[in-house]
Amino acid sequence: MENLKAGVYQLCLAFIRQRIETAETALAQAQEASNDDTKSSAGDKFETTREMMQQDISRNKGLLADAKQNLQLLNSLEDAPLGVSVRNGSLVYTSAGIFYISIPAGQLTYKDQQVFAISASSPIGQLFFGKKAGDLVSFNKKDYTIKEVL
Repeated sequence: MENLKAGVYQLCLAFIRQRIETAETALAQAQEASNDDTKSSAGDKFETTREMMQQDISRNKGLLADAKQNLQLLNSLEDAPLGVSVRNGSLVYTSAGIFYISIPAGQLTYKDQQVFAISASSPIGQLFFGKKAGDLVSFNKKDYTIKEVL
């Protein structure tokens, strides 16, 4: 089971590194497009285009900052010790699936095992946080019995 946790950690790491790379590429392209844009005689059209480019740059900066923050969180979980209760870095086995409390990477597959990588700040992550094996969590009219926390 510990191999599953390490494998899912690596999948999350690859996921977040890809997000960072994508955001950096999009940011560089948006900045290049903005730099290449020259003032035309149609002033209003230029200003609208310029504003749209600036919004695109700002959005990509936000995505990049968020991805880097998730990478920092993930790096802090690499050697997280086992605990009795659910916390960041926990692998939570429930009656309705396996959850990795880390970053919001969604459903991941490691060696035919489905795991949901979720943030501790997500609605279901908040409900799991601090719970122990044997506890029951209800979310969206569905019950999750915690079987094991690694």
